[in-house]
Amino acid sequence: MSEASSSSSAPSNGPMQHQVVRELDLAESDAAADSLALAFAHDDVAMYFIDTNDTERWTDEEKWDMHVRIMRSIVKAHCLKGLVLTIGPNHDCVALWMPPGKNMDDRLTMFRSGMWMINRKLSAEGQHRFQKEFLPLLHRTKEEVLESLDNDSWYLVYIGTKPASRGKGYARKLIEHVTKQADDQGRVCYLESSNEANPAIYRKYGFETERTIQLTRGPKPVEMEVMVRQPVRKLASDETPANHRLAPITKPV
Repeated sequence: MSEASSSSSAPSNGPMQHQVVRELDLAESDAAADSLALAFAHDDVAMYFIDTNDTERWTDEEKWDMHVRIMRSIVKAHCLKGLVLTIGPNHDCVALWMPPGKNMDDRLTMFRSGMWMINRKLSAEGQHRFQKEFLPLLHRTKEEVLESLDNDSWYLVYIGTKPASRGKGYARKLIEHVTKQADDQGRVCYLESSNEANPAIYRKYGFETERTIQLTRGPKPVEMEVMVRQPVRKLASDETPANHRLAPITKPV
């Protein structure tokens, strides 16, 4: 367990407090979501449901409003059923984790988070991409890659840092806050990366690419790398770093 505070109240303004990982609840969900919206403002996957051939008449303001609505609903759902972490003085970096055995697919969570309204607000093509392509692809791929470990893994759904706050090590702290728990529990961690520059960063934290998937209804394919991190156990006195990683996921023959 790293230096964490489960308090949902905003931190004090001391410089050391800005380095503390905090767990958020619904009271701060919109502020956290607005930070994620900034972090993913130019992300191809985030825009995949908004920049469609039937939203050409939408203004930039309407598209941004839809982007923020989606982020706010997703963050609320994770506050209700998952784990929302932040660091920095103004929610500078935010991570959405889904713990083992948890999901946000139940009707009550969909209603309370506002996720049910997203499909109504999207255009017809956006609805198809989100409901018929994106969600089924992610669910199917996670089941295929993790197999029996699908419901016994930590899932990093989103992590993003506001542009002005990058380069301060915030993302590393939000990742390691959970990977340390996963190591103690002997559980794998899973993510999809929509930014081609990020897999190299995730590899520094023990993630490895399992496969690449594509969204194909747009003018060009949008790729995501699916990555898995195996748990690492503490070294015994007679062990070396070469043999301390647990056995990888195995596929049945």
